[in-house]
Amino acid sequence: MTISSLSLRELLAALGTPERLSALKGIRRGLERETLRIRPDGSLAQGDHPRSLGSALTHANITTDYSESLLEFITPATDSIESLMEQLGDIHHHVSQHIGEERLWPLSMPCFVGDEESIRLAQYGTSNIGRMKTLYRQGLKNRYGSLMQVIAGIHFNFSMPDSFWCEWQDLVGEHCCSQRFISEKYMGLIRNVYRFGWLVPYLFGASPAICQSFLKGRESALPFEKLGKGTLYLPYATSLRLSDLGYTSSAQSRLEISHDNLPAYVASLRRAINTHDPEFAKIGVKVNGEYRQLNDNVLQLENELYAPIRPKRTPRSGEKPSDALEQRGIEYIELRTVDVNPFTPLGIDVEQVRFFDVFLVWCLLRPSAQLTEQDMARNRSNMNKVVLEGRRPGLQLEDEQGTERTLKEYGLSLFDELDEVAALLDRCCGRNRYRETLAMHREKLLDPELTYSARLLKMLKEGDLDNGCFGDALASQYREQLLAGELQYWDEAYFAGEARESLLKQRERERGDSLSFDDFLADYFGTRQTTT
Repeated sequence: MTISSLSLRELLAALGTPERLSALKGIRRGLERETLRIRPDGSLAQGDHPRSLGSALTHANITTDYSESLLEFITPATDSIESLMEQLGDIHHHVSQHIGEERLWPLSMPCFVGDEESIRLAQYGTSNIGRMKTLYRQGLKNRYGSLMQVIAGIHFNFSMPDSFWCEWQDLVGEHCCSQRFISEKYMGLIRNVYRFGWLVPYLFGASPAICQSFLKGRESALPFEKLGKGTLYLPYATSLRLSDLGYTSSAQSRLEISHDNLPAYVASLRRAINTHDPEFAKIGVKVNGEYRQLNDNVLQLENELYAPIRPKRTPRSGEKPSDALEQRGIEYIELRTVDVNPFTPLGIDVEQVRFFDVFLVWCLLRPSAQLTEQDMARNRSNMNKVVLEGRRPGLQLEDEQGTERTLKEYGLSLFDELDEVAALLDRCCGRNRYRETLAMHREKLLDPELTYSARLLKMLKEGDLDNGCFGDALASQYREQLLAGELQYWDEAYFAGEARESLLKQRERERGDSLSFDDFLADYFGTRQTTT
């Protein structure tokens, strides 16, 4: 029996036998939730990252993303959905207690931003690695502008347990725990997310509207309509965060990142990191003694690739992400197309987590041929249609055979397959929660008004509300809820200890640097010249 000979249904049947079913237990998940700190008047917070929260450089759970005001909350990987949500809730509760009168912005697209210069770059101290992180952000600012640095999202990290891999490899006659096999199958998952990932913004996109200040006078070809004093929206949009208004790069649009296999992926990523870009060269790298970006290549670092999903391997100290992947294979995948859910204080809820379990297991088990240029063009077209007009009645998408189908018809056919995976996971867990979750989300295909984007837009239009007023009111409501809650997974001693230890670690790094910043960067990028 060969790997390619098993259909999805055959594989589900084989994994569903009594002797193999328990191997599906232990799916591991982690969450990264981004959120802006805002003032009581709804404007962007200008203060430093609160010292009482610890060091943004070294804290295990609380850091900053591109901007000093853009917090990022990180949960450890866990095989318990309940623990995952308790951890995320505890971080929110703790932070809310330590930011004074500030609140957490509950939307993906930012609040009113008066001036791009008011968006402060994230600061990580004086160590070489801390300065490098800030310089990377300086490069992003110079390349793409500051506004993209205050867009927030949710990253969902996912991996299957060792027991699962052993059973699958046994089924196909592979050596148990072969990292090559694991990486191969994760790359297949990634290709299927490119094919079918439009389902995520359709179901969970929550950014159909933006504050007019986000455009900053730039012309847009999108047919925006206006409500309130300064909110722009598209009537059928689902996720403007994922449109050209969000994370975009004309230079990256020319990249040819391969998803055929892990070695090809790493090689194409490294090419991008080492490909000179004439436009970025105009910015300069170090001008009059001051750095403007890490380098003038298409990508300064691997993380600059704005992909909807990434293969990941936790790097060791000083190790590049691409080196970690090449040497030890894929450890987990990171789904990056999830908008902040404004209907919960945590930005994501349990039902979404369960859906992502089903969706990603389905993408993993479903046969996944390599992607041609035509496939990638079709995938981009489908995604673009869904983020800009996903709720338009009769919207047509192309399926993987190139046949045009309505989004509703296409989506329902995919849900039929997802339901089989949900049934398997329910049998494994001894409950019916996955199928119940799937049934709830299936209703959104039958009635688009149930989607997050439709619900949000309806509330704005009925009250003739601005995005800012709506977000500010929610932020205040959620602040009260979070402050009234109690810690469930950790205790105050944990957070106090982590804050204290993180500050100590930052100081140790700053004292331990022996190289100049120039030499540190040259070492990192392998360009340092040695003398004899």
